[in-house]
This record gives sequence, structure tokens and C-alpha cells, in this order.
Amino acid sequence: MSDHDSLIAEQIPRLRRYARALTGERSAADDLVQDTLERALSRFHLWRRGSDLRAWLFTIMHNLYVNQARSRVRHRHEALETEPAAEAVHAREPDWLELRDLDGALARLPDEQRAVLLLVGLEQFTYDEAARILDIPIGTVMSRLFRGRERMRAILAGDTSVMPLKIVK
Repeated sequence: MSDHDSLIAEQIPRLRRYARALTGERSAADDLVQDTLERALSRFHLWRRGSDLRAWLFTIMHNLYVNQARSRVRHRHEALETEPAAEAVHAREPDWLELRDLDGALARLPDEQRAVLLLVGLEQFTYDEAARILDIPIGTVMSRLFRGRERMRAILAGDTSVMPLKIVK
């Protein structure tokens, strides 16, 4: 294993966690991580030594996710398999129920708010790092984070008036 392969391999657990939270599906997350790793390895020469490798990988993953989301909107498809056994395991333990509720609330957030919330809250990126990864101003990160947290609180509190945002073209 080369030096850059091992540097990238160290980041795989973080990439998998972020991908799982973004997509909400294990198979989609695995595909996203695989696509990210393939792209990172084939373009490793573009990474600047001394810069944050984790942020570079998350930027690649975020861009792939956005591109795939756009493609999904144009080409809707049905999942070939479900995981009923995994759902049964989750239903047995109370901690899993809370995590399921949290995952469901995350899924109801708009993609933009969910990405910021996951980068800052789960992956512990600074606002500045999240802004660079998402290629948005730091004020936008702060705004999306605030709105995302407020929306999560309302969803988890059972507020039925929380409606999904309309996309205006």
C-alpha cells in the first residue's frame, strides 16, 4: 500500500459515517464512499500536500452527492432490496429507536441544511472548513446550521406544522 493509499484509508470510517447520514441508506452510502475513494485515488495528484486531506475528501464526496441527487431527480428509480432484518434489530433496543427518530428527522431536512448540520455537528468541522467544503459563504453555513437545528428540534418535538421547503425555480 502506497503512502497516499494509507492516508486515504485512515479517513474511510469518517467518510462512511458522513455518507450514511447524507444518504440514509447503507447501500447508497457504500456506493458514495466507493465513488469518492475512486475519484480521490485517481486525482490524488491534485491534492496539495500540507492541506487538510479530510476536508478535500469530504469536498469530493459532497460534490458527488450533489451530482447524484440531481441525477436522481431526473431519473427516479426503485430500490431493488430492502433490509427488513436490520429494521427488526433496530426495533428491539430503545437506543436504536432514538437513533431511528434522529435519522428520520435528518432525512426530512433539506439537503443543504442536512449537509451543514452533519459537517459541523457530526464531523466536527469548523464553520470555515464547512464553508470551503460546500463552497458557500461562512454566513450561509451559520444560517443553514441555525435553520437546520431549529427544524430538527421541531420535528423531534412532534411539530406537525413543519412542512418541507418548496423549491422555487
